[in-house]
Amino acid sequence: MRDPKLREIDERAFLRRLGPMLDVYAAAMDPPNEQLPGRHTIMERHASYPGFRALVAERRGALPVVPGPVLGFAYGFHGARGQWWHDVVHQALSDLEGPEHAEAWLADTFEVAELHVHPRAQGKGLGRGLLSALCEGRPERTVVLSTLDKTPDTPARTLYRSVGMVDLLTGFEFPGGGPRYAVMGGTLPLASYPASSSSE
Repeated sequence: MRDPKLREIDERAFLRRLGPMLDVYAAAMDPPNEQLPGRHTIMERHASYPGFRALVAERRGALPVVPGPVLGFAYGFHGARGQWWHDVVHQALSDLEGPEHAEAWLADTFEVAELHVHPRAQGKGLGRGLLSALCEGRPERTVVLSTLDKTPDTPARTLYRSVGMVDLLTGFEFPGGGPRYAVMGGTLPLASYPASSSSE
């Protein structure tokens, strides 16, 4: 199999690929099946947010590594008041260290909403490639995201730290229950990283 191709896609192409992207999400996150229709709706809504950008890593060649055509995907948008994740995290950061602290991170930010690589395609640098391409050239001052807070040294958190991101919240529970998350943030452009390093 040839190396997967990273492709930036517009809103229309993103919506056409929702099925394969949700397959990758389900394989990577292992959520309860009943949560997937809601995730589909959320991703549809995110595609209409300001500054939306999305990338996919697509399989090339005849031999499949994963069942579908998408090996990984990432997308984000400009964070703004009125967006659920933005408002929840802004309040939590304000409660923790004051509204100025929250504004410093969220007043002009690019929110990475999802970044997932199929488990069978992890360990080849796809996550790093998707993150780098997604954030390249963004006009915002900061980048923020949330990731599962299983341990401090998961491949995802190691990747995010390697490009200069730091923990803003740990052990954080979003309203409605579910697992605990770490909210991480960094300044743009992302810090450089050793070319020999690989995560996800």
